[in-house]
Formats: sequence, C-alpha cells, structure tokens
Amino acid sequence: FEFLFDIALAPEFKAEADAKDVVDYYEIEVTDEMVDNQVKAYTQRNGKYDKADAYEDNDMLKGLLAELDENGNTKEGGIQVEGAVMMPSYMKNDEQKAIFAGAKVNDVLVFNPHTAWDGNAAELASLLKIEKEAATEMKSNFSYQIEEITRFVPGDLNQEIFDQVFGKDTVKSEEEFRAKVKEVVAKQFVADSDYKFLIDARKMLMEKVGKLEFPDALLKRIMRLNNPDKDEKFVEDNYDKSIEELTWHLIKEQLVKANDIKVEQDDIAEMAKEATRAQFAQYGMMSVPEEIIENYSKEMLKKKESVEGLVNRVVEAKLAAALKTQVKLNNKAVSAEEFNKMFE
Repeated sequence: FEFLFDIALAPEFKAEADAKDVVDYYEIEVTDEMVDNQVKAYTQRNGKYDKADAYEDNDMLKGLLAELDENGNTKEGGIQVEGAVMMPSYMKNDEQKAIFAGAKVNDVLVFNPHTAWDGNAAELASLLKIEKEAATEMKSNFSYQIEEITRFVPGDLNQEIFDQVFGKDTVKSEEEFRAKVKEVVAKQFVADSDYKFLIDARKMLMEKVGKLEFPDALLKRIMRLNNPDKDEKFVEDNYDKSIEELTWHLIKEQLVKANDIKVEQDDIAEMAKEATRAQFAQYGMMSVPEEIIENYSKEMLKKKESVEGLVNRVVEAKLAAALKTQVKLNNKAVSAEEFNKMFE
C-alpha cells in the first residue's frame, strides 16, 4: 500500500499572561431600580385579579362586541362576539385607547378595531373570531358594551413571599429581603463581567502572540472540502475569521495546560446545576428544591451537545479565574446600560 499525507504543523509560540498585562474588568452596578423591579416581579406573581367599577390603564374588559353599519346601528347579520375580552392599553392608536378612559360597567362605547390595532391581522382575528384574511378587510366601527372590568392587584410583600423566594425563614423583613435580592442580582452580573473579561483577555493575548504563520493553501482546501455546497468566495470571506478562531484555540490550549486546568465529571454536573438555576432565576424562582434542580440538570447531561457546551463553559470559567489572578485588573464600575452597549 502507498499512503499520501498532507501534514500541517501548528506554529510555535508562547502564550502567557503576567502582571504587566492590564485588562479591564467591568463591575456592573446594581441600582435601587433593579432591586425594585425584581421585588415588583415577585409581588406580581402572588397577585390576584379583582373586579373594578371604572376602567384604568392595564385593566381587562369583558363585554358584547357588535359590528355597526354606516349609520351607527347594529348591522344586521354583522359580527357579534359575546364575552369579548380585550385590554385597551395594548391598542396601537392613542385616540382609540382614550375612548375607554374612565369607562364603567354597562357603558356602551363605539370604537374602530382596525384603527385601534393598526390593522394587525392576528389581533383582529383573535378579537373578532374571524380568519386573518377577512380581519385585514374588516374596517367597520363596533359597539362594545362593558359587562366586567378586571384589575390585577400585586400581592403584599410578606413572609410568605420571603419564604417562597429564598426558603423558609431565610429572611424575615423587607429590608433583609431587598438586601438578599441585591446579592442575587449582583451574583448574576459576575458571570457577565467574567464573560466580558475573557473577551478582552483574549484580545490582549492574541495581540501579544501576534500573527502566526499557517499553511494557508492547505487549510483553505480543507475548508472548501468541509463545505461542499459553498463556493470559493465563501472560503475567501470566512478564512480570516476561521484563522482567528484557530489562533485563539491554540492559545487557549496552551493556557489550559500551563494552568493545569482539568474538567472533572463533578465540574460538568455542577455547571449543569448552575445553568438550571439560572434558567429558573429568569422566572424569579430562587429557591427551587435541590431535587428538581438535580432532575433538570440530569436531563441536560443526556444530550451530547449540551455536555460539550457545559465542558466549554467549565474550561472558560476556570481559565477566567486563573487569568484574573495573573494580570493586572483595571476595575471599572459601569451601569447595566453602559455594559450592554459594549455588545451592540
């Protein structure tokens, strides 16, 4: 047998970080407004719906909807919807929205749904109980007799909510609750700060290593073979980016080895739990029982692509932690808005 090989050797270089390297580290400020919004979200989840006598913004209405003719009378054979539910605060047109201001139960109001929702087919079809195609052509005025006004009332900030969010008797006052909420928000921001730090550390290290020499002709050929449905222009347009990713991959490999970073099974399992907690936290669920966290994370670990993502997250988290101790951090306090603008 005769075998032919194309051999590409990785370029030789040294990647290292030290105290001479300065990298920005952004500390995101947790404002009172953020804490207020999070507290409000908790009280809303424990809220209830009460009946009201007069309409206010964000109230929900229920009533009889009837199509009118050109003379303002109920149209014979026209559309009628009993128990039609709508929230005028979601109307697109301010003039139509204003028709409902201060309206009371049993009031009969005249409005134009097409104008109110700016001709949105989905909204009109849902309200008028007709097909979307017909809804876009329906431009008649309608009468609406209010039968019921429902208002959402947030729950009280009490021990029941404290226990639901952080576990029984963990906090016992509003002051303690707000302080704990602030801690949780700040902890969530640390992951964001570390993510940005690693991006900036990557840029610093790549500039420090400089441009590496690669067997371009061979790599372009491989790239072309790996994308048989693409043309040469695809390779030319994307080659530089792929080389940038390859360079970072080689740098990261060196740093992982130099810092003796290893990924154990326990690390992956813990990262899966952390990812699961973060998902629940998005819905304001801070004290989910460990058994549920365990079950959700085990399901995540059954998927190969999920495991690969978790391994990468563990590596990057450990690498960021190591680099933070080696470089000089230029700490900068920023607002969440300023921080988010960095990714636009």
